[in-house]
Amino acid sequence: MRVDSRSIRRWMPAALLSIAMLCGASAWAAEGGGEKKDLVLKGDAVCTRCHDEGEEKPVLSIGKTKHGTVADSRTPTCTSCHGESPTHINKPEGVSERPSPDVNYVKDSKTPIEKRNETCLNCHSGSKRMFWSNSTHAQEDVACTSCHQVHTQHDKVRDKTTQPETCFNCHKDKRAEIERPSRHPIKEGKVACSDCHNPHGSAGPKLMARDSVVATCYSCHADKRGPFLWSHQPVTEDCAICHNPHGTTTPKMLKERVPFLCQECHEPGSHQGFAPSLTPYPKNNGMPQPDVVVARGCMNCHTNIHGGSSPVNSSGARSLVK
Repeated sequence: MRVDSRSIRRWMPAALLSIAMLCGASAWAAEGGGEKKDLVLKGDAVCTRCHDEGEEKPVLSIGKTKHGTVADSRTPTCTSCHGESPTHINKPEGVSERPSPDVNYVKDSKTPIEKRNETCLNCHSGSKRMFWSNSTHAQEDVACTSCHQVHTQHDKVRDKTTQPETCFNCHKDKRAEIERPSRHPIKEGKVACSDCHNPHGSAGPKLMARDSVVATCYSCHADKRGPFLWSHQPVTEDCAICHNPHGTTTPKMLKERVPFLCQECHEPGSHQGFAPSLTPYPKNNGMPQPDVVVARGCMNCHTNIHGGSSPVNSSGARSLVK
């Protein structure tokens, strides 16, 4: 029978591949007696013989993360996080379903959250996580894996553009607030929740990244820091007295429109209360002030509302201009 040269060229690659596979299988059987080699982490062969990229939750992608950096001596192994898990590796006789690993991180895991978090804190402690035990998330039994994805290269909570979605899974009221017209550019990925908050705990209130609300705000709004000759008391106390940083329907993220916001602190028994209202002002012959009636805005006169260096703008500084 005559064999066409084109047919030989067509079938040659397949034949060579088959020969290579047979040779490889023989060498594998001769060397290790059927033992598989580690694929990503040291000693992971016992796990990767079953867990591969073909299953519902791929695990080999951990090699693309910091946890899969082989050159780093601190890199953990599968058992560092999941425990030795002897019954999971070798299914006991008479058991229909393979037991779970000693430490399991799935959503409906029976492993206590404290034990799961302890595994993470064995390596990730100190620095920005030194206040974790006293944080709101720890007190509410939030698991590290509720926010973080370990076996994936793209951990959503560590990306500015996707981080808010992770936070909004619990903080649903903030999801609505960032849709308001006056807000920080969170949706655009320019500001993330972790720019202001430390979810692992902090010495300040509300998990602030700095020790106080104003110190956190000053990290971006340095022009409001001063020093000024006189300061507006709410500015030095808590920016959130006047502003809602997550978003409002009022310009400049104010909680309420002026003059009503100002009148929450400045009582109506003095200039602070009379000026921006239609109430007759005693010093104006019982008539409302015309300029105030038109605009009714405190900041028409008080332009440096966060603080200033002109003593005439502060009633407490009158003695300086005598």
